[in-house]
This record gives sequence, C-alpha cells and structure tokens, in this order.
Amino acid sequence: MRMDRLTTSLQNALSEAQSLALGHDHNQIDSVHLLLALLQQTNSSVRTLLRKAGIQVSAFEQELNNILVAQPTVSSPDGNIQIAPELGRLLNLIDKEAQRRGDQFVSSELFIVVALEEKGALGKLLQQQGLTKKIIDQAIDDIRGGEQVNDANAEDNRQSLDKYCIDLTERAEQNKLDPVIGRDDEIRRTIQVLQRRTINNPVLIGAPGVGITAVVEGLA
Repeated sequence: MRMDRLTTSLQNALSEAQSLALGHDHNQIDSVHLLLALLQQTNSSVRTLLRKAGIQVSAFEQELNNILVAQPTVSSPDGNIQIAPELGRLLNLIDKEAQRRGDQFVSSELFIVVALEEKGALGKLLQQQGLTKKIIDQAIDDIRGGEQVNDANAEDNRQSLDKYCIDLTERAEQNKLDPVIGRDDEIRRTIQVLQRRTINNPVLIGAPGVGITAVVEGLA
C-alpha cells in the first residue's frame, strides 16, 4: 500500500499505533493498536462513526486497552517494529475498498468496514459490540454526507462539528456530567416534543442561570 494514498488522519494513526506498540513493549503493530490509535485521535472520525453506530465508545476503548495490556511483551533490541501480517492484509483490503467506492484517498472509517467483513480477531470484537455491515454502512453515509474522499485532509475537514460543539452524549458516557436534580418535568416534556412525528423541535428559552443547560444534560 502506498502511504501517500492514506488520509492524513490515517497516516498519523499508524504513527501513533507504533508508539502504542513501543509503549507496551510489543514488537508488532496489530489491528488493535491501530484502532485504539484511531479512537484516541483529536476529532476522531472513527470515534464519531462508532458512536453513530450505537457503540459505547469509552467502554470499548477500555476493552481495547485491556487487550493490549494482556498481550505478551517482546521488546525488540533495535527498537524495530513491524506491521503484523493481519494488519498488513487489512491495510491492503481498505485500499481496495477505497477504490471500489471511488475515493482518491484511503480514509480511516474503511478500516472498520474491512475489519468487520474479514471476521478476524478485530472483526469478532466489533461484532460483539453489535456492529453489522448494514449499521456501519449507514453510519459511514451519515458522516460522509454522500461525499467521496478526494482530499488527504478530508477527515479533518468534516469534523467541524466536533471542533466547535460539545458532545454531551459522549460526556454522559464518560460520567463527566453532574447529576441533574429537579428538572424531571422539563426533561419529560422535552422528550415528548422530540417524539412527535411533526413539529418536534423543542426550544428551550430562559435567562442565564435558570437551568436550561441542566435540561439538555439530563437528556444526554
């Protein structure tokens, strides 16, 4: 696989995966190293993808960390780390998948598609999280917005929402939100509006400090 065909995000993730392998005294970079590196990136498109697919990303990330810790440590005397054959095969397959989709560059989310289809060790982990090809394809359509990957920085450019907004759902998953007390009626009413078939856009209005943010955090 030509490295210059990878998006900037995927190239950086491979470098970060190498650092993870070094840090754990592993002599090979495997698919778990790469997936964890992808999830830990700032404005990670893979993190967004898995969240859209319904995965509790923080818990999954911890599971991947546990797998790395459990792997045997084999330090390379010269610090030389190789790409594991399994990961090398996946990288070749995502190049083919990118070509099939008409992409000029190979993006990170295709790593999940190929790993899931291959049904190897990582594919089984993803299946255990409830992922299917149908679910992941829909999630990819959502984050791509129907666009192809024709720029090396395409992944960074599409993450504007993550750059300028706060993901309260993710914060709730990570237990970073304070408990919400005394807002049950407002939260219930907001949920009722959201569940309508039409006219389902709730508008929360109030002066600063009256607890509007608490209602939104309660929903998260």
